[in-house]
Amino acid sequence: MRVSGTEMYAETAAALVERYERVSFADLHRAFLHLIPNTPCRVLDIGSGTGRDAAALAEMGHKVIAAEPTKELRERAQALHPSPQIEWLDDSLPDLAQLIGRGETYDLALLTGVWMHLDPSQRRRAMPNVARLVRPGGTLLLTLRHGPVPPGRRLFDVSADETIELADADGLRLTLKFENQPSLLGQKDVHWTRLAFSKAAVSGAT
Repeated sequence: MRVSGTEMYAETAAALVERYERVSFADLHRAFLHLIPNTPCRVLDIGSGTGRDAAALAEMGHKVIAAEPTKELRERAQALHPSPQIEWLDDSLPDLAQLIGRGETYDLALLTGVWMHLDPSQRRRAMPNVARLVRPGGTLLLTLRHGPVPPGRRLFDVSADETIELADADGLRLTLKFENQPSLLGQKDVHWTRLAFSKAAVSGAT
């Protein structure tokens, strides 16, 4: 059974790998680079796709859990970006059942081009699970796509305001917001919102 939101990803996996790998991690996440820890830490890449981001973060010395529900993408990513620093996991929003079951938290979590695949009820279910996986003092980086929906895809035009409100309710405070960011794939009718959140540290923690 195909995970909701991943429609057409399995069928177009080869083309997506060729397309997404054309854009470098540094170019795509330029607005976020100063928020990525300089020292090795635990990173969670939710909806890791082709593994581009996971690989870049692993090369920085971070230990990365790359969660991707589409088998065809996950297997290609593993072959393209083999690294002992990356653990590949079959898990999906909104429940992230395997990740939640581990009881682990992460210094940095990424949701790159993923959140807008969820409908309103799924987004409300997902945010508490995402927040639970970010350690106190940790960071969540999230991007939202805006523009025409490609044939066969399941996408929603999700506002920054709604996302910020949901995150805030689960202890994630906005630290960065960039709207109307251009597509790096040359799609003139597509633009992006980039959001960064910090989870409040536990009072009295050392």
